[in-house]
Amino acid sequence: MKILMINGSPRPDGNTALALKEMERVFQSHGLDCQTVHVGARDIRGCIACKSCRKTGKCVFDDTVNEIAPLFEACDALIIGSPVYYAGANGTLISFLNRLFYSTSFDKTMKVGAAVSVARRMGQTPTLDALYKYFTISGMPVASSHYWNGLYGSEKGEALEDSEGLQTVRELAENTAFLVKSIALGKEAYGTPVKEPKVRTNFVR
Repeated sequence: MKILMINGSPRPDGNTALALKEMERVFQSHGLDCQTVHVGARDIRGCIACKSCRKTGKCVFDDTVNEIAPLFEACDALIIGSPVYYAGANGTLISFLNRLFYSTSFDKTMKVGAAVSVARRMGQTPTLDALYKYFTISGMPVASSHYWNGLYGSEKGEALEDSEGLQTVRELAENTAFLVKSIALGKEAYGTPVKEPKVRTNFVR
């Protein structure tokens, strides 16, 4: 079972990385294979809605998005970590996720999704709200914790002082691991949910 972790911070060893590493230790204790990809400092442009991916099966911009797409397809859970910028996720991360989710046509149903945000003081909840929407539009079960999945920290390493936040992300990882294992058993016994043909209704007449 594979866990793909996306670090959306431009700092590869900053507080967002600390949050993801805290989760990774839990996943490893469950024997889950973890891979972390750092995208926050990469040059990733936004989607231009060209819909070329509908014909080719990959994004027209052959960069990090196409590189990570096979890892996303192979994983059982996707964990996204982001710092808070103006009460939202890092813009590079959003550009990455927009193109990753839109350009990949493989079935994402029953891949577990979870996110964690790190802020100096405020903005974790709107950041998480935006990140979790990628999961819910894709049929991905959402993992949660006992509180909002956010840590506090500005300078490098400060998140280690947020004991409550660290506990929150550890429980998030525990719940993610439980869901991944449970869904694997459920697939063996029952398969995946039946899907109807998609109906698309545009509200502009």
